[in-house]
Amino acid sequence: MTPATLLAASLTTGLAAEKKSATVTDWAARVGWLVGLALFVTLVYWLMREGWKWRGTLQSDLPELCSTPEEPGEARLTMSGRYHGSTTAGQWLDRIVAHGLGTRSRVELTLTAAGLDVVRPGATDFFVPAARLREARLDKGIAGKVLTEGGLLVVTWAHGDRLIDSGFRSDRAAEHKEWVEAINSMIETSTTEGAER
Repeated sequence: MTPATLLAASLTTGLAAEKKSATVTDWAARVGWLVGLALFVTLVYWLMREGWKWRGTLQSDLPELCSTPEEPGEARLTMSGRYHGSTTAGQWLDRIVAHGLGTRSRVELTLTAAGLDVVRPGATDFFVPAARLREARLDKGIAGKVLTEGGLLVVTWAHGDRLIDSGFRSDRAAEHKEWVEAINSMIETSTTEGAER
C-alpha cells in the first residue's frame, strides 16, 4: 500500500467513526427544570407579597386619610399625571404602603384654598388640608422611581405625627415648577397668617 492509500483509508475510517446518531433529548430532565423554575418564581413572588403586607402591618398606626370636603373651593391649579408613591419625609426609599399610599396609579391633582385633592382611579383618593402642607419641591426619585433631575413633583405633608413625601409626575413636566411655587406660596401665606394671630 502506498502512503496515499493509507492516508485515504485512515480518513475514511475516521469519518465513519465520527458519524453517530443525534443524542435523544431527555424530556424528563427538561420538564423537571421548568417545574423547578416555576416554583422558584412563585416563591419569590409570594415572599414579595408577604413583605408588602408586613410593611403595611408595621405602618398600621398611620391614621385614616382625609377625604375631600364638601366645598373645597375654587381650583387654583389642576394637573393630570401619575402618582408614584409616598415615603417617610427625607427617606426616599422608605415606602409607605398603609391605606393604599404605596399603590402607583394615574392621578388628578387639584390645588384649592382648602388643600390638595388627590384623585386616583383604581386606588384610594385622599385630601391633604392646606394646614398640613409643609413643602413642595422638584426631585429626581422616590421609592422605586428615578427620573431626570427635577422630573418629579414631591409634596411634603403632615399626617398624624409623621411627615410624608408624595411623588407625582405630570403629563406635562413643564408645569411642575408652577406647582412648587403655588404650594410653597400657599404654605408661606398660611404660616404668616398663623404668626400674626
